[in-house]
Amino acid sequence: MKHKNPLITGTIILTATGLISRFIGFFYRIFLSKVFGAEGMGIYQLISPVLALSFSLTVSGIQTAISKYVAGETATRDYKTSFRTLWAGFILAMSISFLCMAFIYRYSEYIAVNFLMEARTAPLLRIISLSIPMATVHSCINGYFYGIKKTSIPSLAQLSEQLIRVGSVYIIYHICLERNMTPTISFAAVGLVLGESASMVVSVIAIILRSYNVFGNRMSHMALSPSKMQAPARQGLIRTYRLIMKNLLKLAVPLSLNRILINVLQSIEAIFIPNRLMAYGLNNADALGVYGVLTGMSLPLILFPSALTNSVSVLLLPVVSEADASGNSRAVTKAILKSIKYCMLMGFACTALFLLLGRPAGRILYNSELAGSFILTLSFICPFMYVASTLNSILNGLGKTALTFTYSIVSLLVRLAFVFFAIPVFGIKGYLWGMLASQILQTLLCAVSSLKIAHNI
Repeated sequence: MKHKNPLITGTIILTATGLISRFIGFFYRIFLSKVFGAEGMGIYQLISPVLALSFSLTVSGIQTAISKYVAGETATRDYKTSFRTLWAGFILAMSISFLCMAFIYRYSEYIAVNFLMEARTAPLLRIISLSIPMATVHSCINGYFYGIKKTSIPSLAQLSEQLIRVGSVYIIYHICLERNMTPTISFAAVGLVLGESASMVVSVIAIILRSYNVFGNRMSHMALSPSKMQAPARQGLIRTYRLIMKNLLKLAVPLSLNRILINVLQSIEAIFIPNRLMAYGLNNADALGVYGVLTGMSLPLILFPSALTNSVSVLLLPVVSEADASGNSRAVTKAILKSIKYCMLMGFACTALFLLLGRPAGRILYNSELAGSFILTLSFICPFMYVASTLNSILNGLGKTALTFTYSIVSLLVRLAFVFFAIPVFGIKGYLWGMLASQILQTLLCAVSSLKIAHNI
């Protein structure tokens, strides 16, 4: 009688944490916009492509692979192999993350000038590069906990990251004021590093406690490490780790390559929006200001309700994978139809809410009429964005990662076409139209494919 549905329970936990984190993030962005202005926000948002690319390269695919394999191993109560899977993925991801950190730190000036086309991002890049290994640690551990459907740990890590990030920047800002120092947007990058360190600490403590809960005092005998072992046993363990790494890489490499390509296209999109706005007739400061208002103020408000759909998406992958493996087409179809139904309902409700309150929200939250105008236009994207994110996770759970990759690429190419050809003619409105068109296309492609696949299971 006390049995709980792990999907519902996990969704509630992730959603609650996501909403709290985004609520904190709202006040943080309002604070940043008032302290550093729209141009400062634009400069800060320009480093996002670098962070996204580094995450894709170092850990995104490995995190998903860990989650998938741990889910299968936990179902058979093979806890030893689950921990070995985590450790193998951790070794792979950390090796790449340190190389990535060193590269970004060493070539920050080159990346800022030639890639981001804004020299003022160079000091920010050097700071955020330090966060990459920390993000890798907690992402791998999060993958493990997602696999065993214990979402409370990733949720706690996410909340810790947000609280420390916001709190540290607020404290640094007031220290500067007391000492008559001028605050710079670099403080936001420092806060990001401190937030990632907090999330890492929480995750490491959680996995240590988990290991003792599963193995107790037998940890040293669980053969999680090859140290202090006789040669035959050591060689056998090394072969085991090689096999685990090989299996992880089989799944992680295609996922990582897909996400890297997607993030490269997203980076081109983000970097060229200010550039195309200047082609429309704006100067550099105004172009960065418009970009900052769109990406740092309006979009976060539109994305706020997606805390629910993102939570469902994360947890649907192992659930749909299990249903697919057992040939339960009815369960898969039910998940698809319910996802479409409830995400559309939530999306239309959010659209109505943003249409009604978009302009007042822009004025009250950010003291920006432009932000309110963007919110009104972006409100129409909500139903399609929420449905697409959930259906993407379902398709991934069905093993159709190539389809989700293709659809994401098609969607991005549509947006890029609007960036290069519509913005110089219509200004930022051209990009907003492109976002809506690309999201509708992606949603339709995902819906048709997922229903067709479920029917053929």
